[in-house]
Amino acid sequence: MNLFETILKLNGFPITEAKERLNKIQQIPEEAYKNYVEAQRKAIFEYHLSTNAFYNKLIGDRTYKKWEDLPVLTKKDLQIPLQQRLSKGFTKKECYVNKTSGSSGHPMIFAKDKFCHALTWAEIINRFGWYGIDFNHSYQARFYGIPLDKKGYFKERFKDLLSHRHRFAIFDLSERKLEAFLTVFSKKKFDFINGYTSSIVLFAKFLKDKDLVLTTICPTLKYCVVTSEMLFESDKLLLEKWLGVPVINEYGAAELDLIAFTNQKDEMVVNSETLFVEIVDANNQPVPNGKEGKIVITSLYNKAHPFIRYELGDMGILSEKSTFKTPVLKKLIGRTNDVALLPSGKKVPGLTLYYVTKSIIEDTGNVKEFIVEQLKLNTFKISYVSNEELSVKELKKIEQAMETYLEGKLTISFERVSVLKRNKRGKLKQFVSRL
Repeated sequence: MNLFETILKLNGFPITEAKERLNKIQQIPEEAYKNYVEAQRKAIFEYHLSTNAFYNKLIGDRTYKKWEDLPVLTKKDLQIPLQQRLSKGFTKKECYVNKTSGSSGHPMIFAKDKFCHALTWAEIINRFGWYGIDFNHSYQARFYGIPLDKKGYFKERFKDLLSHRHRFAIFDLSERKLEAFLTVFSKKKFDFINGYTSSIVLFAKFLKDKDLVLTTICPTLKYCVVTSEMLFESDKLLLEKWLGVPVINEYGAAELDLIAFTNQKDEMVVNSETLFVEIVDANNQPVPNGKEGKIVITSLYNKAHPFIRYELGDMGILSEKSTFKTPVLKKLIGRTNDVALLPSGKKVPGLTLYYVTKSIIEDTGNVKEFIVEQLKLNTFKISYVSNEELSVKELKKIEQAMETYLEGKLTISFERVSVLKRNKRGKLKQFVSRL
């Protein structure tokens, strides 16, 4: 029985029609694909211009001759009640409604019409299918958060049961809890792991300390899919060695769709079927492939709510070999709002700071996880989980690296903790500015 898709249908999501539409889109040849994208983005723009009062107000009276001149929609623009943002003919009851995690600093309630949400699932099913992962039959080890209220908790557990997955709740990642995770892996025949990067990395470090490759006790395991947080190359190598399986990187956004997914050539292939992804400069103009910029995305099929030239809050680079049909995300750099501001006026991407610290702090394998917080212009705090306290020599080395890559005369404090605080969904934000 195709239980997963049956549940989607019972909830009003036309998954069969969505899969058929996706298949037709994928059959469009390369030479005709640019025309498809341009026609679809024009159609969704004109649809919202004629049916959505919120978007009509944003556009104003100006006539736009080029797609690139359309205004960029930010999360700040969307901080009004959802009902005021819906297109004519749609109500919240008739849509898929959810909210973003708020990791960007701007949590938001959003909506998709039911066909658009079914297309999202068609896309996800298709991409996981590249690796033979079938949501109806493949048994998932799910490293995710879970609602802690009684109703939300049991709802998620019921969904896990129907979706053929076992959830490892990641709010407590103490050694005692990781031992319990390991016991579950020794008893269940999991096909793949799916979940937040930082949590699975911490589990892999636990396996490394035990000198145990996971597939030796769970030989059915075939893949690990990480999502929602940055995947560093060093962490990918760690995961592949101690989980014993290939690692697949998924990049997505709840309000949009699956954005990019690792193919079997280890390329992050961008979803060009249901999204139009642009990399733009500070003036919101497209940059050449190979150049860094802000990631701006248009949802090509969401009629309930406009996401047209929507600034996601991430920075990235498209590969020079990208085409309209097969764009490739060469590099995902981090969030645009994760910037460290220094006393000299210098601005440093928070992810750069994290890279520098990470390269030093994890040399010995002692430190399991850490986050960097900027408390004041000249003050940073590094909180870390480790087997042993960092030595004076190690602390000095970190301070010197911070001075080299940032600037001098900074105050840096360190705090060893038993567990790092994650957000309500279990995500770990690796650099936080408190300014």
